[in-house]
Amino acid sequence: MSNSEMNKPILTVDKVTKVFKVGNFRSQASLHASDDITFNINESEIVALVGESGSGKSTIARILAGIYKPTQGSITFEGKAFGEIDKRTLRGRMPLVFQDPFSSINPVYRVGHGILRTLKLHRSDLSKEERVAAAVELLEKVGLTPGDEMLKRYPHELSGGQRQRLGFAQALASNPSLILADEPVSMLDVSIRIGLLNLMRDLRSKEKVSILYITHDLASARYVADRMIVLYAGKIVEEGPSEDVVATPRHPYTKLLMSTAPDPRLPYVELDNTGDLGEPPKVINPEPGCRFAPRCPLVMDKCRTTDPHLQEVSIKHNVSCFAVSQ
Repeated sequence: MSNSEMNKPILTVDKVTKVFKVGNFRSQASLHASDDITFNINESEIVALVGESGSGKSTIARILAGIYKPTQGSITFEGKAFGEIDKRTLRGRMPLVFQDPFSSINPVYRVGHGILRTLKLHRSDLSKEERVAAAVELLEKVGLTPGDEMLKRYPHELSGGQRQRLGFAQALASNPSLILADEPVSMLDVSIRIGLLNLMRDLRSKEKVSILYITHDLASARYVADRMIVLYAGKIVEEGPSEDVVATPRHPYTKLLMSTAPDPRLPYVELDNTGDLGEPPKVINPEPGCRFAPRCPLVMDKCRTTDPHLQEVSIKHNVSCFAVSQ
């Protein structure tokens, strides 16, 4: 296989915007949850979407999962436009692993119920006995052993980490090429998060599945992801190889994220405290200009009137900031 084939995108998001109408019938206000989002994910690649709550990460995940329809823009998955893919196929090839392992699994049924149901829906060629064998194999692939015993348990008998592993097993049951992992470790104890991150890396290398990892945690994104996309108020402000973004962050917002979630492995980042480091804005009827300007310690006059665009500052490392281009 050539390098170009190995790096062929399986997902291309092109200038996707999602706008929600807010207020009553008299109001024409528009909430811009995501604006002009463009990125791709290649085969067997983990890409992290990083940002605070309200940055637009989960909105993008829900658009890709088919829960929301984009207001503008286009999405191509495995060579087909989204509109050409039926929902069953889309949800099988690109399943979603939810943030909360305690509410995303039906407590009434045994562990095997969801996996066997998914196998029956997406692998109709398998007999009942073959589906059971496949379910046991899937459970063991995600570290739930012995699989035949796990299959018979109820969700309340599993820990939070085990439930989240079950979520990945159910996602694998549909034979996906891309898994949407929406904050999959944020509700787990710190001591068991690394196990889930290692699981995602194993799935990428052994099962050749790509993962979109959605998180607010730069340290975990650096550990697990090949590339990182940093979002702020619905806009991409920085993107590039994870090690480059973390080792040499260029956008003031990326530096802010690093300063608020320190990691002893990360370089010390000194942030000028003259900037307003308040809450991220709700982007309703946005005015022209950089959305980070009210919080930015490097703000200039043109930042308040002109929206900066992504520009390359090093190989495959792009930043949207006038101060960086100075």
